[in-house]
Amino acid sequence: MLIRCEWCLGNDLYIDYHDKEWGVPVHDELKLFEFLTLEGAQAGLSWLTILRKRENYRVAFDGFDPEKIAQYDQIKIMELMNNQGIIRNRLKIDSTIKNAKAFLAVQEKFGSFDRYIWDFVDGKPIQNKHVTLKEIPAETIISQFISKDMKMRGFTFVGPTIIYSHMQATGMVNDHLISCHRYTELGGVL
Repeated sequence: MLIRCEWCLGNDLYIDYHDKEWGVPVHDELKLFEFLTLEGAQAGLSWLTILRKRENYRVAFDGFDPEKIAQYDQIKIMELMNNQGIIRNRLKIDSTIKNAKAFLAVQEKFGSFDRYIWDFVDGKPIQNKHVTLKEIPAETIISQFISKDMKMRGFTFVGPTIIYSHMQATGMVNDHLISCHRYTELGGVL
């Protein structure tokens, strides 16, 4: 029987996400923007709520294409506000549009968002060695620094906790517990 991080137990959707995605290094631009969007949507809610709505988000937000999202107008915003398949929070919807514009500006300046975001961890995942869930921080000095830099570049809903969640989701940090089967699979050394 595989040992997993306790937070995912009891729900097949969580287990699937844990086993296949969480902590896997992401370098695809659209996937990075997807996680940034979903992490912002999750603020104040459970991640399971967002996972259940993920496919609805993918359809509603044009496959998380920042070029398309940056062009959204008031008609599209009203359409999103009426979409029961997503979180209908105007601030979060507006944030996604602002973030698409900021994302494109970062791509223009740095060549890719991937290069920009991964440079904060020198291009390789931080390998933590947590024994219990209590040891996993909600934010770190690095997530605080990234958050500050992103806010300066026009991003919103990118506080240090959201950014740390983004780092975990996209494999910038390996926060699987050392007892979890994914820990060593993702480069952790015991």
